[in-house]
Amino acid sequence: MEQKYDYNLGLLFSDVAKRNPNQVALKYPDGVKIQYQELEILSNKIAWYIIGYGLKKGDLIAIFNNKSTFAFATMIACLKTGIIYTNLDVSSPFSRLQKILTQARPVWLINDFSDLVVVQELSRDLQIPVISLNEDMVRLLESYSEATLPHLRWVTGANPAYLMFTSGSTGFPKGAVISHQNLLNFIRWGQATFTVDTTDVFTNVNPIYFDNSVFDFYVSLFSGATLVPFSTELSKDPHQLVLAAEATACTSWFSVPSMLVYLLTTKALGPGRLPAIKRFIFGGEGFPKPKLKALYDAFKDAATLYNVYGPTECTCICSSYVIGSEDFDDLLNFAPLGYLAPNFDYELLVEASQEVTNLGELALKGPNVGLGYYNDPERTADSFIQNPNNSGFLEIVYKTGDLVEVDEQGYLHFRGRCDNQIKHMGYRIELEEVEAAFNSLDYVNESAVVYKKIGPGLGRILAYVSLTQPVVEKEIHHQIGSLLPEYMVPHKIRILDHLPKNKNGKIDRTVLQEEA
Repeated sequence: MEQKYDYNLGLLFSDVAKRNPNQVALKYPDGVKIQYQELEILSNKIAWYIIGYGLKKGDLIAIFNNKSTFAFATMIACLKTGIIYTNLDVSSPFSRLQKILTQARPVWLINDFSDLVVVQELSRDLQIPVISLNEDMVRLLESYSEATLPHLRWVTGANPAYLMFTSGSTGFPKGAVISHQNLLNFIRWGQATFTVDTTDVFTNVNPIYFDNSVFDFYVSLFSGATLVPFSTELSKDPHQLVLAAEATACTSWFSVPSMLVYLLTTKALGPGRLPAIKRFIFGGEGFPKPKLKALYDAFKDAATLYNVYGPTECTCICSSYVIGSEDFDDLLNFAPLGYLAPNFDYELLVEASQEVTNLGELALKGPNVGLGYYNDPERTADSFIQNPNNSGFLEIVYKTGDLVEVDEQGYLHFRGRCDNQIKHMGYRIELEEVEAAFNSLDYVNESAVVYKKIGPGLGRILAYVSLTQPVVEKEIHHQIGSLLPEYMVPHKIRILDHLPKNKNGKIDRTVLQEEA
C-alpha cells in the first residue's frame, strides 16, 4: 500500500477525495448532495481560476460565506494554492467590516450572497475587487481545468491557512493566523478523539465565520465524512433544525452550550430525538450543570457527551472531557476541561506572591498554537510570548487569559477570566462563580452576571436571568444568599424573557453591561 505524506491541507483533501470519490461530502437539508470527486474537481477549477488572475501563495482573500458548495470549494482552492482565506460575517456593522478589511488588506472579496449591497460599498470604499459566486461563475469555470495543480506541492505546513477574526479588548478585531501544520495536527487529534470515520455525518450549525466551524469543516471533510451545512435561518428555528438533523441522519453534533440549552428548553430536543446521533460536542462557554444533566439523561444510552475547550488562537479545540454520571454529584461547578490533547502542553502562570500553585493563567504551547495576529505585531507580542519558565531556548506560548485550576488527577478546571475578575468590597471575585450559583437553581434557564462601576473603587454586581417558571426576585435573592457569601450576592437581579445573544450564539454580556 502506497504511503502518503500529506504535509499540507490541499494534498490531504485530494488524497481523501481520491480514496472516497463517490462518498457524499456535502449534504444539504434541501436534498442536494455533493460527492468528494465533485468537490475536488470544483476546487481545482476555482484554484486554476484564482492563479490565472495572478494571485499567489501568501495572498489573502475575504469570503462573505453563505455555506454554498462554491464557498466551500473556494476555501479548499485557497488551501491548494497557499492563498489565505478569511470568512467574514455579512451582518457585522459596516464600521467593523471596514476595520477588518483595512487590517487584513485582502486581494479579493468573494461574495457568496445575492444582492449584497454592503459588499459593493466595501469594495468601492477600500478599492478591493469583488468576485461573485453565482450561476455566472458556473459557466465561467467550465473552461478551466479539472487537473490537480502542480502548485499543490509548493505549499508547506508553515504556510497560513486562514485568519479567524475575534473581538479585541480595545474594540478592534484581531485576526488569528492558523497554519496548515496547526490544522493537520488538529485533524488527526479530532479523528482519534471522536473515532471519526467515513460513515459519520457532521452538523454545521455554527456560523462559518465562527471558530467552532473549524471543527465542523476540517474534521469532517478531511476525514471522508459528510458535512451538513445548516443556514442561519434554519439554525434559529429549534424544531425545524432538529427535524433537519434527523432527516440528514447526523451522527455528530457540535455547538455552543447555549444552543443545546435552547433546544432542550423549547422541547425540540429530548429522548428519542436524533436517532442516528453518536456524540454531542460542546464548547465555547460553560454548560450549566442542571441543563447538562437533562441532555445527559436524554441521550446517555445513545451518545457520548464531550466538553471541549480551546481558544481561537490555538486551532479551535485543545482539550476534551467525556461527561459521566459522577459529574452530576456536584451541580454547582462546570464540568472539567479534561486533559490537553496529546502532542500539546501548557504552563500555569502563577503570581509570585500567590500561595496556591495549582491555580493560574493557562498558557498553551505546542503544534496547535497559531502564528499570531495578522498585521498586528504589538498585540501578537502581548499574547504570544516566550515561555517565562524556560530560559534555555525559544518556546512561544499563548496566554489564554483563562484562569484554570489543576486537580489531583491532572484535569484542568475553568475558574474564570483574568479580565473578568473584580475587586468588590475588598474581595477578589470571579463573576463566573456567581453565575454558577444561579445556574444551580432548577428554575433558572440562563444567567449572566456583570459588574457596573459607579465611581472610583465603587461598583455593583448585577445579575440577569431567564426562568423556566415564575419566581419572584425576592425568592431568587434569598436562595442565592444561601449559596454565596454576602459580598458576592448581586445588588439587583433582573428577570428577562430571553438573555441577549451575540452572533455566535453566546450570551452577549456586552449588551447587558451597556444596559446596566
